[in-house]
Amino acid sequence: MVPRRETVRWEEKGFADYVTEVDRASEAEIRSIVLSELPSAQILGEELSPDLARGAALSADHGVVFVVDPLDGTTNYLHGYPQYAVSIAVVVDGALAAGVVHNAVTDDVFTAVRGGGAYRNDARITVSPITTPSRALIGTGFPFSHLARLAEYQPQFAAVSRNVAGIRRAGSAALDLCDVACGRFEGFWELTLAPWDIAAGIILIREAGGIVTDLAGAPAGVGHTAIVAGNPVMHRWLLDTLSQARANAGSSLIPQPALP
Repeated sequence: MVPRRETVRWEEKGFADYVTEVDRASEAEIRSIVLSELPSAQILGEELSPDLARGAALSADHGVVFVVDPLDGTTNYLHGYPQYAVSIAVVVDGALAAGVVHNAVTDDVFTAVRGGGAYRNDARITVSPITTPSRALIGTGFPFSHLARLAEYQPQFAAVSRNVAGIRRAGSAALDLCDVACGRFEGFWELTLAPWDIAAGIILIREAGGIVTDLAGAPAGVGHTAIVAGNPVMHRWLLDTLSQARANAGSSLIPQPALP
């Protein structure tokens, strides 16, 4: 039985980073179901209990690995903000093979299988056809638990916001990536994400016709990384805009010669 949100016990793992009994119970249930069907599978999850800590060191480069976020958007859940989800991806011999994200509020289920397309419930989805930045809606995530990167992020936010129709920060990276896959967002970026935040979303976007890379433009893998995603045109624009913002911010820190 799931406890009422108001009575849920929660702990602070780090600054602005929380875990609840719901996170842990969800991950335990997922783990139980997966291993009952595929005992040889490995589980890489966010909220592993101490006796399952070996999972934190698992590599996704061999065998079958399930990458699990039992509750993406925990802070939203705790405050009753309706944007949180369960995200599960399957990695086979180092390659993303499938992904599913369940929006726990709307009950929408996003699924993708490598080579089989991406779906929202039973309907095929594709990335947005919009390629004009001034008409684009872009998703983002703040570096809330990595405040040292705010100085890097703020110029990026300013550069993007000057050129697009709007920026949204809803607090669940898994659902943000789903919004790219189904065409609600033309693009998305965030500087610090974990494997369980992004694994399912990466395959959803790629199967929907989009592109997901790191800040250098290399294909994003299942790891701790920055993410830049979008339809092919908007991804290129977003990547270039972020790169220019970083360059401009860096040059502003170079001491200038004194005027004569």
